[in-house]
Amino acid sequence: MAHEIEQFTDGSAAFFTARTDAWHRLGTVTTDCLTAQQVMDVAYLGGWDVRKEALQTVPSGAAVPNRWATTRIHPKTGRREVLGMVGKSYQVVQNEQAAGLLNFIVDATGAHFETAGSLRGGREVFVTMKLPDSMMVAGIDAMDLYLAMCTSHDGSRLARVLVTPVRIVCANTQAAAFADNVGEYAFSHSGDIEGKLTEVRDALKLVPVYLDQFQAEAEKMIEKQLEWDQLQRISDELWPLDEDDKEAAFLRKLGRERDLRYLFEEASTQANIRGTAWAGYQAITEWLDHKQPARSDYHRANKVLADGTVTATKKRAFDLVLAA
Repeated sequence: MAHEIEQFTDGSAAFFTARTDAWHRLGTVTTDCLTAQQVMDVAYLGGWDVRKEALQTVPSGAAVPNRWATTRIHPKTGRREVLGMVGKSYQVVQNEQAAGLLNFIVDATGAHFETAGSLRGGREVFVTMKLPDSMMVAGIDAMDLYLAMCTSHDGSRLARVLVTPVRIVCANTQAAAFADNVGEYAFSHSGDIEGKLTEVRDALKLVPVYLDQFQAEAEKMIEKQLEWDQLQRISDELWPLDEDDKEAAFLRKLGRERDLRYLFEEASTQANIRGTAWAGYQAITEWLDHKQPARSDYHRANKVLADGTVTATKKRAFDLVLAA
């Protein structure tokens, strides 16, 4: 199952969306503005009671030193099952905590939950919210605004909360670089989890500051012209090649540059901003979100949301294009 949304034997899926069509026609679609608890119910994310349990041998029951397993109560069968293997310092973040982290924004801003779901058999969970106000960059480029919370229950990923301005025309997630870095907050599953969640809530209060900064810097880019050779040099800085790199790396470079040039000079998604530095940055984010090689569309999308490497590349691209 390429999308890796968790499906159950009765045909239901651990996925909720406020859109008119569910992803891959799975899950529950609703137009209601749901609370965090309601999202947990409709996406089958509630009541998992994720635990860290010490490993034991069978049948002797002898303890396995320094090894633990995370387990949950399966939302359909009610039986406890293993999600992953973790170390001594690992601390659990419940699904309810992930959703509740974003829930307080509903009353303050009028935001609503957009999607929520379980991936890889419950090993990863995501929750997103759509903020009520859109952003118009220089009166030309329309952007919707989202908050996303992504976490794992098998120790495979950090927990991450990020602000993602999404261009309406091509659904690119943005990751701009600012000094206070309030557009993203990541933390490990260790130490004082409640304290870390409190820090995230405090950081989210700075979201309006982040959005104001993002819009101001984006408008600087939209006023600046950019040529293809400049964007090509930026690409070389983002994905440098060494003399010792094999032929396959050079072929990937050629393919990437072909895609970037098309996105920058010809793609309809840049029609209103053609030839600007903003179009150059959008070409890079569009390539990362939709064109970079991946096993499937799901794997690419999951990498964009959950992998800090893609976010770091977007932030560096933002700085390089702004300085070009």
